[in-house]
Amino acid sequence: MAKLLNLQAFRDFFRSGQIGGIILLICVAISLFIANSSFSTGFANLLSTELGFNFGSTSISYTVSAWINDALMAVFFLLVGLEIKRELLEGELSSMKKASLPVIAAMGGMLVPAGIYFAFNRGTAAAGGWGIPMATDIAFALAIISMLGKSVPTSLKVFLAALAIVDDLGAILVIAVFYTSEVHFDYLLMAGGVLAVLWLFNYLNLKALYFYLIPGIFLWYFIHHSGIHATIAGVLLAFTIPCNETNVESPLEKLEHLLNGPVNYLIMPIFALANTNITFQKEMLGGLVSPLGMGIILGLFAGKTIGVTLFSWLAVKLKLGTLPSRSGWKHIIGLGMLAGIGFTMSIFISLLSFSDEMQVTEAKFAILCASIIAGLAGFIYLKSIHNKKKAITA
Repeated sequence: MAKLLNLQAFRDFFRSGQIGGIILLICVAISLFIANSSFSTGFANLLSTELGFNFGSTSISYTVSAWINDALMAVFFLLVGLEIKRELLEGELSSMKKASLPVIAAMGGMLVPAGIYFAFNRGTAAAGGWGIPMATDIAFALAIISMLGKSVPTSLKVFLAALAIVDDLGAILVIAVFYTSEVHFDYLLMAGGVLAVLWLFNYLNLKALYFYLIPGIFLWYFIHHSGIHATIAGVLLAFTIPCNETNVESPLEKLEHLLNGPVNYLIMPIFALANTNITFQKEMLGGLVSPLGMGIILGLFAGKTIGVTLFSWLAVKLKLGTLPSRSGWKHIIGLGMLAGIGFTMSIFISLLSFSDEMQVTEAKFAILCASIIAGLAGFIYLKSIHNKKKAITA
C-alpha cells in the first residue's frame, strides 16, 4: 500500500522557509552592524562566555558560540534529517523516477563547485575549504523563489526544495567524513548503543516523542565527545523517528511541525547573528580576488549554475529523469543560480575548515557576496523569463 503524504508538514516547512529567510536576512544585517560598531567587543565577549552545568561528576561547559554551533545547530540538522526521511519515504525522493533528477542535479551542484574551489586552492593553506561552495541554503533559496510567486511553476519550487534537501544530505556526509578530526571509539560505541535503543523503540512502534528526544540528548553528548561533529546526532536521531502509512499525523510529522517555527524563527537567526559578524577591512576586498575568495564566489555562483544545469541535462538526455512540469531549461538555469545561495551551511563548513581567523573572515565575506549575487541574479533571471513570456502572449 502506497504511503499517503500529510502535506501540512511540507506547507509549514515551505511557509516557514519563506518568512525564516527574511528574518535571517534581517539578522545578517544586525550582525554586520554590531561587528562594525562600538558594540563589537562586547558582542565578542558574550560569544566567548562559558556556560554550563554539573551533572553528578560530569561537567558540561562550553562557550556561547559553541552552544550555538554544536547544540542549537544539531536541532537544525534534526529538522533537516526529518525532512530528508519524509521525502525518502513519501515525497519527492520516494521513488527512483521522482528522485533521479533532483538527486543528479544536486550531485552536479556539489561536484562542480568543489572542483572549481579545489582548482583555485590546490596546494595552498586554504585547500581544506573545498566543501564550502557545495552547500545550498534551504531557507534563503526558498524565500527568494517564493517571492517570485506565480512567475515560476509550482513544480520548480518543489524541485528546488528536493534539490536543497539532497544537497544538505551531501553536506552532512561531507562534514561527517572529511571534517572530523580525532575519533574516540569509546564514545562512538556508546553513541551506537543509544542509536540501537532508538531503533528498537521504532521497531516496537513506540510513538511518544519523549522515547526518542531524551535518548537523543545522550546521543548528542556521546557523538560530541567522539570527535565526530555533534550536529550529525540530529540527523541520526531524525532517522529513528517513526513515520506511518496513513494520512494521520505521524510522530515524524508532528516533530517536524513543532520544530519548524523554533528553527526558522530562532535557531537560524541566532546562528546568523553569531557567525556573520564580519568586521569590514580594506584588505577584505583584496581577499575576494584571492584563491580562497574566487574559489568560493565562482564555486557557489558559476559552479552551482553549471553543475545543476549540466547534470540535469545529462539526466534528461540519458532518460534518467524528466524536467518539472511546465518548466524549461531556462528555468533550470535560474534554479541553478538560486542554488548558489550557500550561506548557513557554507558558513558552518568554513568554521570547520579553518583555524586561522582571517581565513574564516575572508570565507564568510566571500560567502555573503556570492549568496547576494546568486540570489539577485536568480531572481532577476527567472522574473525576466516570466515577463518575456507574458509579453509574447499579450
